[in-house]
Amino acid sequence: MKHQIKEDNGALVVALEGDVDLKTSPDARKILLDAVTRNLPMVVDLSGVLYIDSSGVASLIEAFQKARKSGHKFVLAAVSESALRVLNLARMDKVFAICPSVAEGLAKVR
Repeated sequence: MKHQIKEDNGALVVALEGDVDLKTSPDARKILLDAVTRNLPMVVDLSGVLYIDSSGVASLIEAFQKARKSGHKFVLAAVSESALRVLNLARMDKVFAICPSVAEGLAKVR
């Protein structure tokens, strides 16, 4: 799994790429939780995520909860079709704000 973090006008964009599964979810968790500590609204770009399992979803939930507790917005954006299927099955589409693009995600968190 690869990742990229960039700041965009007072918001953080964390892009994950590849598989977020049992093997890589500890890395994803660390990346997401470290990003939340920057105390900025956050958009997680999942356009490059080919596969996500329950451990990856758990990493997203933990980061979302930490962001919410610290009063910051947390949005998923550009979610790949395969990742969206998993989020829908787990009913996480009811928990997360999901935007069709990173630009729309940035607009939502600002």
